[in-house]
Amino acid sequence: MSGHSKFANIKHKKEKNDAAKGKIFTIIGREIAVAVKEGGPDPNNNSRLRDVIAKAKANNMPNDTIERGIKKAAGNAGAVNYEYVSYEGYGPGGIAIIVDALTDNKNRTAANVRSAFTKGNGSVGTQGCVSYMFDKKGQIIVDREECDLDPDDLMMLALDAGAEDFSEEEDSFEILTDPDSFSQVRQALEEKGIPMAQAEVTMIPQNYVNLTDEDAVKSLQRTLDLLDEDDDVQNVYHNWEE
Repeated sequence: MSGHSKFANIKHKKEKNDAAKGKIFTIIGREIAVAVKEGGPDPNNNSRLRDVIAKAKANNMPNDTIERGIKKAAGNAGAVNYEYVSYEGYGPGGIAIIVDALTDNKNRTAANVRSAFTKGNGSVGTQGCVSYMFDKKGQIIVDREECDLDPDDLMMLALDAGAEDFSEEEDSFEILTDPDSFSQVRQALEEKGIPMAQAEVTMIPQNYVNLTDEDAVKSLQRTLDLLDEDDDVQNVYHNWEE
């Protein structure tokens, strides 16, 4: 993972303006609604909801906002039905991009995603065209400054809980898990009071691509910015060496 730590990006996102925070809260709010609908409002009996709550707390969402979202989803049988959709494609220089969205209108979302790719001189491809270049993993990032546990003890705690890999960065620790083991590893860390800057199942590139052409970088950044501004888009994964 060396050289690809997401910690700097995580801190940057958390320090963004209120509009950006609002986007993150909207994303998590939809995930809460889907988790409650699928497994009920009690996090003790709904592992997916527990994971979303952990993600919400890692993004500094207030507890009362989380609780309101759960109550609203539990008490509103006629709420909007969101469904997950995924798109794959290429940006300039053959950069592989995966877009995960949660939408109540697939036609609108597909059009917006296609437009973002086109405006950045890229193209949407077929399902599976780039996902084989990524590994689906549970990823937990721990801020080194906020963790009182010795690195070796943290590593053993994570591995004993079922983690696959543990690595140290200058400012953070990264714990990787199989997607099926993610919840139990995250919960084991939470029970020990380990502060998590990020905890989610993600797509990690097997290899990264460096862009040297400035126009290609600007075009790719335009696509990523447009996707980031779209309320339907939950996550964007790519193999660009930023």
